[in-house]
Amino acid sequence: MNPAATPLRLSTAQADFEARFAARLHWSSETDHAIEQRVADILADVQRRGDAAVLEYTARFDGLQAASVAELELTQADFKAAFDALPAAQREALQAAAARVRRYHEAQKKANGEGWSYRDEDGTLLGQKVTPLDRVGIYVPGGKAAYPSSLIMNAVPAHVAGVPEIVMVVPTPVRGSVATGGSGAATAARGERNELVLAAAHVAGVTRAFTIGGAQAVAALAYGTATVPKVDKITGPGNAYVASAKKRVFGTVGIDMIAGPSEILVLADGSTPAEWVAMDLFSQAEHDELAQSILLCPDAAYIAAVQAAIDRLLPTMPRAAIIAKSLNDRGALIHTRSMEEACAISNRIAPEHLEVSSAEPHRWEPLLRHAGAIFLGAYTSESLGDYCAGPNHVLPTSGTARFSSPLGVYDFQKRSSLIEVSAAGAQSLGTVAAELAYGEGLQAHARAAELRLNDVPPMRGAR
Repeated sequence: MNPAATPLRLSTAQADFEARFAARLHWSSETDHAIEQRVADILADVQRRGDAAVLEYTARFDGLQAASVAELELTQADFKAAFDALPAAQREALQAAAARVRRYHEAQKKANGEGWSYRDEDGTLLGQKVTPLDRVGIYVPGGKAAYPSSLIMNAVPAHVAGVPEIVMVVPTPVRGSVATGGSGAATAARGERNELVLAAAHVAGVTRAFTIGGAQAVAALAYGTATVPKVDKITGPGNAYVASAKKRVFGTVGIDMIAGPSEILVLADGSTPAEWVAMDLFSQAEHDELAQSILLCPDAAYIAAVQAAIDRLLPTMPRAAIIAKSLNDRGALIHTRSMEEACAISNRIAPEHLEVSSAEPHRWEPLLRHAGAIFLGAYTSESLGDYCAGPNHVLPTSGTARFSSPLGVYDFQKRSSLIEVSAAGAQSLGTVAAELAYGEGLQAHARAAELRLNDVPPMRGAR
């Protein structure tokens, strides 16, 4: 029996819209307590025992047996061999995607990732120095799913930023292991490697890579072991264990974000073929059952046409069961009074992916303030952004686009303030600083400024 998908139908004119809308948006980001405790134990164990703990957890969860962590390291030769073995079409697709992503992030670096300075009228130099991080770790999912596109989206901006060492961790579990949903009895010296991921590492410029995953991989990157180098920042998606581990090691290292389920919101004026919009809703729903797909539209007949397209197309989808559960549990087709109201509701949601499927997308774009990425026009499907458009597909979820941004070159850089005060500048600035420092009761601060004045005043409070 084919699954059916009937997203919640809402109208902003309904008296109970606000309550039903809020209930549909709700998603708890609280991690299961048992996962949190298990992650805490793993992190502490890796921090204490290093390589030995990483080997133990890799054998337990991935079924991957190795005498040393060095045996779990992938080489540049592995990457090149995987790339060379791919069909020509896949090699060309990887290179085209990486080139577009690189070009976008190079423009991003030029726009807001370079240093600057200026001098005051008294000759004081003020500015900002931008330097790349020394070493970053990128987590690439493996096992049930493999995402070469995520590898490109994490490694390429790090490379463009100038990070000299990019360390990848990617689980390669043995089929039948715990990580693949098995009993855990299956073990082997080599797990299931995804050649497209290894080839993407070759194209994207990964420096080193280890076939480890889960909380133990995050711990190894954060704390360092005898074999796995300690990094400055960890980026990349993962399961609940990976998300919990990243949250716990923040402060020891930087992290990109704690990602929730994938989201898409489509603002439609009814001018786009209904089948296109239905498939765009599917494109996020197929990720997992918790993904959210929402349509906002002022045309009730068009909403009905999209529902009919959903009914027609769903049976053709290999992941129909996942799509159906996602749409039934978290999806919504919302009839609005106008496109202006749809834009206002979109801002409240602050979605990860926002499609403006309209004949006049640039008319509505100025009204949209909060979204991870905005896709303008009927031909701009969200899936193009996932793979090859150029902007990063690592985006804020769960409403965090209200205050955070996509992954970018700036995530792999840090900024230092530059200050060079001239002799003339020390006269005016010193007087101001001393006045404020005395007011705070910090006399050494005040005196350090006053000593540089041409006419050094007596220290306040001195006898």
